Amino acid sequence: MATLKDVAALAGVSVKTVSNVVNGYAFVKPENRRRVEEALAATGYRPNLGARNLRRGRTGFVALVLPELVVPYFAELAGLVLGAAQQHEWNVLIEQTLGTREGERDTLASLGSHMIDGAIVSPESLEARDFGELAPGIPVVMLGEHSVDLPIDHVGIDNVEAARVAVAHLVGLGRTRIAAIGAHPHRGTAAQRLEGYRKAHAEAGLRVRDDLVATALNYHRRDGAEAMARLLAADEPPDAVFCFNDLLAVGAVRAAAERGVRVPDDLAVVGFDNTEEGTYSLPTLTTVAPDKAAIARAAVDLLRRRVDDPGRAPEHVRTPFSLEVRESTGGGA
Repeated sequence: MATLKDVAALAGVSVKTVSNVVNGYAFVKPENRRRVEEALAATGYRPNLGARNLRRGRTGFVALVLPELVVPYFAELAGLVLGAAQQHEWNVLIEQTLGTREGERDTLASLGSHMIDGAIVSPESLEARDFGELAPGIPVVMLGEHSVDLPIDHVGIDNVEAARVAVAHLVGLGRTRIAAIGAHPHRGTAAQRLEGYRKAHAEAGLRVRDDLVATALNYHRRDGAEAMARLLAADEPPDAVFCFNDLLAVGAVRAAAERGVRVPDDLAVVGFDNTEEGTYSLPTLTTVAPDKAAIARAAVDLLRRRVDDPGRAPEHVRTPFSLEVRESTGGGA
């Protein structure tokens, strides 16, 4: 295995110069940098990241705390965070909490500074006081909308506006009995999306019918199908439905098909998250598309800056979204 000395000898420079290039320092003469990079490629040298992190007082690992990896949005986001973290030479430890307060608290309590350099957390049920479970001094970035009022770095989209845009799209199609699937007593994202749903109704001069707002304690396909079945059994069933994630929407489409309700002719359907499943469903799914790659990059960048400068002021990064119009509301595939 090649060493720094081997690279230095081949490049005709000092070991210190090779070390400066490997560690990304800027104060290296261009000609020396070129020779070192050629020597690194020729020898196949790979830095000892463990030793480097030890010298820096870091572990080389960060934690990614998510509710459920079975939900495609979180699985896709995890892959993007892994890629972004690799750009900073971080390995990622993924923790699943199932979205319960107990699971989230237990996970926070298990994270110690001897294990990780920081954590990216997507909370569902945490309260501000629960962050006392986290070992002191561990940098944290939060994802998504939440009710935690703490000075912590945060990345998320405008869920209220995203939901308003989704429901306004249904209103623009001439739909007037618009249901919602995904109300939840504890999820901050649910509260935000329900607020946007109500806001779009108010702007259109439509009354929100409480009997068309369906609760979903989990955001899985079955929950969407069961909620849709209840809604379609009403005396005045909906002519459109806004689902708080794509899995709920896929379940809703299935329940409609089983009852002979045509999508989008009889029932227009909009989801949320723009997961790959929605592009292959039948019909393809109109959905709110958060920029997941931007969320992952921003979260990792914020964590890196927090690790490097623990005293800086917390930042809130709002990432973009779009509405992908597909077959479930009459658009193209």
